[in-house]
Amino acid sequence: MVPSQLLLSAAGRGHGGYDSDFSDEENREKSVQKTKSVKEDGLLIKPFQKPKQGSVVHRQFAAEEWDREEARKRRCHLIAMDAYERHKKFVKDYILYYGGKIEDFRRSGANDKTDLDVIRENHRFLWDEEDEADMNWEKRLAKKYYDKLFKEYCIADLSRYKENKFGFRWRHEQEVISGKGQFSCGNKHCDEKEGLKSWEVNFGYVEHGEKKNALVKLRLCPECSHKLNFHHRRKEVKARKKRGRAESKSKEPKSKKKKSSSAKKKSKKKTHEDEVSSEGSDNSDKDFPRQGLIHRRRSPGPPAALPSSWDASLLSL
Repeated sequence: MVPSQLLLSAAGRGHGGYDSDFSDEENREKSVQKTKSVKEDGLLIKPFQKPKQGSVVHRQFAAEEWDREEARKRRCHLIAMDAYERHKKFVKDYILYYGGKIEDFRRSGANDKTDLDVIRENHRFLWDEEDEADMNWEKRLAKKYYDKLFKEYCIADLSRYKENKFGFRWRHEQEVISGKGQFSCGNKHCDEKEGLKSWEVNFGYVEHGEKKNALVKLRLCPECSHKLNFHHRRKEVKARKKRGRAESKSKEPKSKKKKSSSAKKKSKKKTHEDEVSSEGSDNSDKDFPRQGLIHRRRSPGPPAALPSSWDASLLSL
């Protein structure tokens, strides 16, 4: 029983004395298909195409390919950054590789200057022709700012008036629009609008090592005027009337008065002369006969013939 079962199992597995013609044909067909596929692959290979490597590549070649791929990724990452982020990344990489502190890479701003700093260094209270001779970009910037200021009235700083020290500056556009320094007090810490007075001050100052003087005008309220004149009184500027018009107005009534007075005097003289002439005529009428009679009496010759209108009674006189 046992040997027969073993023979049957061996025959079932293809071992033993049983053969088959179909098994050889299948093996031949498989070999023919392999040769055909190899030939077709050979026809499909392009002349510039590298042959397939069936074996493992060299370690150096794999490292170069890896580095190339990493460099490409790093380049794309850096291009996506802006300049500041890229700078910070390089600084961090430098510190990680060489060591150090982040404070060593911070830029010192001690020598930095803004436009305002440049204007403060080159500003002048009054520009002369000598100052405009040698102009660099800093002076041109300060001169451009100076041309925008309004130089009719000044703004004053009277905080140190007891030391007889004052600060003056010109007004800018916003102060002119708001009326600061002209319609309100010129002290920068005061906004009083009533009782303003105009003052003329000889402002002496030191600028770039040179002592200069400038005659400035400002308007102050009574309290700030007291501070300005704390040590000695300044010159007060008052409104002046126009001389031509004032004189013409003042002369016109005088001439009229003179004309009227002269006319009155002439009229009085005429009336007086008329009265005197009328009185004289009356007297002459009264005295004329007496004078004639006296004349006749004194005359040695015979009496002249009298007019008939005269009364003969007069002859008895």
